[in-house]
Amino acid sequence: MKTNRVVLVGMTLLSLVASVGCESIKSRFSRQALPDLGPPVPLTVQLDIDPSLAKAKTEYIDNCSRIHVFSIGPTVEDTLIQAAHQTFRSVAVAGSQAAGGKPDVTIRVRMLDPRFKLQTDALYDRAPAELSLDALAEFFDASGAPLGERPLQATRKERLQLELTQQRCDYVVDPLLQDTSTMLATQFMQEARVLLAPATPPPSAGATATPAEAASKAAAIPAAPASAPAQPLSFKATLLDENGNLLIESGERIRVRVDVVNTGAQTIQDSTVRLTGPQTLLAQFPATTLATGAIPATGSKSLEFIATMPQSPALQRAELQVALLNSSGQPAAPSQTLPISFQPTAALLEDVDHIPAATAGAQRPGDYLLAIGLSSYREQEIAARKYASLDAETVAAYFQTLGGLPQNNVRLLRDWSALRPDIEEALLDWLPAKTTKDSLVVVYFAGQAMVNASGETFLIPYDGSMGSPTRLYPLKELEAALGRLKAKQVLFVFDGTVLKNGADGRAKAAVPKWIATPGPVLHMIATTGFGRSLESDTWHHGLFTYYFLRGLRGEADVNRNGEVTIAELTAYLNRKVPGVARSTFKQEQQPQILPTPRGSEKNLDTVLTKPAMMFPPDQP
Repeated sequence: MKTNRVVLVGMTLLSLVASVGCESIKSRFSRQALPDLGPPVPLTVQLDIDPSLAKAKTEYIDNCSRIHVFSIGPTVEDTLIQAAHQTFRSVAVAGSQAAGGKPDVTIRVRMLDPRFKLQTDALYDRAPAELSLDALAEFFDASGAPLGERPLQATRKERLQLELTQQRCDYVVDPLLQDTSTMLATQFMQEARVLLAPATPPPSAGATATPAEAASKAAAIPAAPASAPAQPLSFKATLLDENGNLLIESGERIRVRVDVVNTGAQTIQDSTVRLTGPQTLLAQFPATTLATGAIPATGSKSLEFIATMPQSPALQRAELQVALLNSSGQPAAPSQTLPISFQPTAALLEDVDHIPAATAGAQRPGDYLLAIGLSSYREQEIAARKYASLDAETVAAYFQTLGGLPQNNVRLLRDWSALRPDIEEALLDWLPAKTTKDSLVVVYFAGQAMVNASGETFLIPYDGSMGSPTRLYPLKELEAALGRLKAKQVLFVFDGTVLKNGADGRAKAAVPKWIATPGPVLHMIATTGFGRSLESDTWHHGLFTYYFLRGLRGEADVNRNGEVTIAELTAYLNRKVPGVARSTFKQEQQPQILPTPRGSEKNLDTVLTKPAMMFPPDQP
């Protein structure tokens, strides 16, 4: 019998938890408690769980593009059974009879439409998810006559965390399912009490009221809510950082997410969430108090406090307190504390210049890098990129150590060695002679470019001249050279500023045109239009290149599989560079990825580097 199964499973779980006493099990599978809505209704109930609910399931795609079957039914069923036992004097499940004969009421619960939406998202190592449970509860008296039916609906949104495994593929979905099940079961308890709870005190011995009579009276006089808490609110506060390591770094954007749940039977108005902590930390948040607005019965609201950390945080450790206040300004639930650890400033500033050790087993003899960096020019009137030469040198070192490229597969051209003939020889002779159809080719250029009045773009070599187009290197020639390569994937990276050529006497110049070359060529451009690609005197690198290196080093490895792909790196740069440009430099810089990557493109999975694992493999 199903009752015996439920009891047996419940006793087994209780004994397991008691014997193991494992905090990890407790924290992962704990859920919101069902609310106390008063003493049990003095009725015996038979709870009939329809197969549509017991076997309810859906599917989702994880972070590694694998399909998972998400079993919903067992958790919802167990929660409803618990709610029924908390609501009624006696409960029988799945066709069994309550003690003493037929049950007073039979309740049949069917699942109508479970929906689970998961948006695979690298941001903050979390994925936005939404679970909706639509069910129908049907009530019958002892003779089988219908007493009524009540729709049940619960929707909850959360950001799901990736499993802390080596592969970092699947998401932790159980807490979301459990909390949503609790919301649905709470609604079931409320609807059942409204329909079936007696409006008068329980009858004396020998006198009983029929369920139909009780339902009729309850419809006119609802059960008194005096036993329920005045403010049945609960909340969960979560700290989210961009790379998911919970170690806050200079320039990193963080979020304090607060999920507020109303477990009561009425809408709650005018609640607020307040953030407190060290003033130096609070000063980074635009607001430290947020209003929840109206939260309907069994509903929820999600709020976020967002801040970008200063470039040199003075703290190493701190705590933020999150409080939920009612309309009177009094605590509506116990406050929660979020500990914060900061990356030491010295380690952060030096990180990219500490060339990482070569990754074992990462040798890639078929891949090639051309790195060009120009910190000076023959014509001194051309504005120099102070750290471009160092940028190119560091990029070359990273692709040798973390990318596994042999030294002979890397060509480094800096300053006076980056003449136009040198660049042409590398693009037209060296690369075509070396690459194959399976090659990855990376061409990195740190320096200046120029646009003429018609929008044609030129790279400026060491011997370039703003007044002589023949001494510049046309971008269209570079694009043509890249398009002709026998390569699986070509990546062109430009970190610099595009200058306007005023030598032709025109006051205006067309917007620079980065040609989308047919074939497997992807462009990573540090900024849009004529925007200046920023450099940092603190980091001694261009802003774009600095985070390009940090991404290659492992910060872009969202799924923590020990590989940084093109898709991961582009997503990392798109979210890091603009935020740091605004928070640290008080300027705008938005990278361009051309053509716009599409998730279906297989070449986006091309591996660039294999950094050391940021998380150790799972231990048995």
